[in-house]
Amino acid sequence: MYLVFAMELHFHKYQGTGNDFIILDNRDLQFPKDDTNLVARLCDRRFGIGADGLLLLEDDSSSDFNMVYFNSDGNLGSMCGNGGRCLVAFANSLGLVEGKVHFMASDGLHEATIAGEQVSLKMSDVSKINKKKKAFFLNTGSPHHVQLVNDLNNFEVVKEGRRLRFGVYGEKGSNINFVEQLSPDTFMVRTYERGVEDETYSCGTGVTAVALAMHYAEKTESTEITIRTKGGNLSVRFTAGQKGYKDVFLEGPATFVYKGTVEW
Repeated sequence: MYLVFAMELHFHKYQGTGNDFIILDNRDLQFPKDDTNLVARLCDRRFGIGADGLLLLEDDSSSDFNMVYFNSDGNLGSMCGNGGRCLVAFANSLGLVEGKVHFMASDGLHEATIAGEQVSLKMSDVSKINKKKKAFFLNTGSPHHVQLVNDLNNFEVVKEGRRLRFGVYGEKGSNINFVEQLSPDTFMVRTYERGVEDETYSCGTGVTAVALAMHYAEKTESTEITIRTKGGNLSVRFTAGQKGYKDVFLEGPATFVYKGTVEW
């Protein structure tokens, strides 16, 4: 006879311009981070809570907290911009931070400020942008392909995104961003995200990549750019120099959706 003991998992759900996340307070280190199937099941939109990814808030000796991010397929992910902003909002709700924040992520130390639901997150510096035949490639904490297209609203993002993600970048892959310019300092973007293997409503590192790539391509002279996603608007501001881009900030809303308990 086998006894199965269910454990309760308390979670919070947040979203940043439609990019949604399950967030867990894992300061007691009880969550089984090596259980890929559990993470994928929790993120499943039919059989679980449903999310683009899962975030753990953990203690860190050199900053306010440590961020651990999993893609919805259950695997550890690279930096997630909207996830970072949502985790800052969650930490603020716990009373761990207020105003200015410093936290550790997979690509190093980040700083952020929070005022209400608005979170401004400093992203990694970008020193290199590769120009491809019809696109640009850069790493903003996660790898991104940025490609200008016409009639973005009717573009086959999933079909073409999957083709490029696997066909050009292999199994490790890249996120794929399709872009249309709306005005001198405003762009619309739709993103196919690796790890989710689908289009998401928004991607923070992708939005950042688009802003920098469009400035690099001389499509805009502005160093403060508005990006429209399916889930809402984000802004990216930066300083451009001979050695690349620094003081890169991603700003927008990070919103609490609901909280609950599941058994696992």
